Amino acid sequence: MGQRGANDMASAAALGNLEKVKELLDQRADPNAVNSYDRTPIQVMMMGNTRVAELLLERGADPNRPDPRTGSLPVHDAAREGFLDTLVALHRGGARLDLGDESGRLPIDLAVESGHQQVVSYLRAQPAGNAAPPQA
Repeated sequence: MGQRGANDMASAAALGNLEKVKELLDQRADPNAVNSYDRTPIQVMMMGNTRVAELLLERGADPNRPDPRTGSLPVHDAAREGFLDTLVALHRGGARLDLGDESGRLPIDLAVESGHQQVVSYLRAQPAGNAAPPQA
């Protein structure tokens, strides 16, 4: 795909442009390709666009790859910003809830700090550890 293609994919994800992300994936774009800032599409996606998250996950995006500068995972970002639907989609897609960022903070810690009670409630209801069971 090359650097330009990786940048195009990351830009489309960051803008929440579902159609462009799908088009690039249909053209065999790598959902885990890193852009010029060493970030993958799922790391830079528009957090409020749950469909982009779901599409990237369906096509093999890794939700557990840490940001190279902060150690944050997409679930950290969703928890901090209060995007419950996106966090649930990431969790169902295999995102772990028991991995800390570079400061050792878990997604639940960030949700508590930010005052996102619905996210806190969801995270507290999950079994200790990892990915949600696959949906039937």
